[in-house]
Amino acid sequence: MARTREFDEEEAFEKALEVFWLKGLRGTTMLDLAQATGVQRGSLYHAYGDKEEVFVQAFGRYASAFLADAGKALARPDLREALSSFFDVSIRTITKGTPQRGCLSTRTAFDLDAASPRVAQALKAMLDELAAIVLAALDTEERKSQLNVSPEEATSLIVATTRALGVLERVYTDRKTLRRTASALVNALLRV
Repeated sequence: MARTREFDEEEAFEKALEVFWLKGLRGTTMLDLAQATGVQRGSLYHAYGDKEEVFVQAFGRYASAFLADAGKALARPDLREALSSFFDVSIRTITKGTPQRGCLSTRTAFDLDAASPRVAQALKAMLDELAAIVLAALDTEERKSQLNVSPEEATSLIVATTRALGVLERVYTDRKTLRRTASALVNALLRV
């Protein structure tokens, strides 16, 4: 018979996510996770096996929330407002906290090595889903007519810019610079 968890899994994943955000995947240890979550290391190993699985589980929850917010932003009726709102969601996410946390997926991608296929797959799945959400928002007759490029090309540029914003945040740390970059892309993509 399977044992029931003796800890609040959602709360533990939230706390684990903060550790990964601060220390990175490579810099985080199971001891760090145990201390942050209040869950014994042995219980973490028993429940998840290793820190990569803790990351994958925590990241999955984070990615789902981010993707839902991105989808809501892109659902606005006016395309310019939808794209601006989408980038606002991205910028708010990466500039949260003191000090700012940065972009978890971009930072983790830089931390990856060949021994982390589960983490690489989690990152790829999030980016693929983000691209699907963006493409679905752009690939309508009305919106196609407002774009200077195809919806597929616009999607590639938008997703790549979210990654670029994650890198720029590490250097400039201010929302103004990030918003200017996002606005430049929106202006370049739209005919009006």
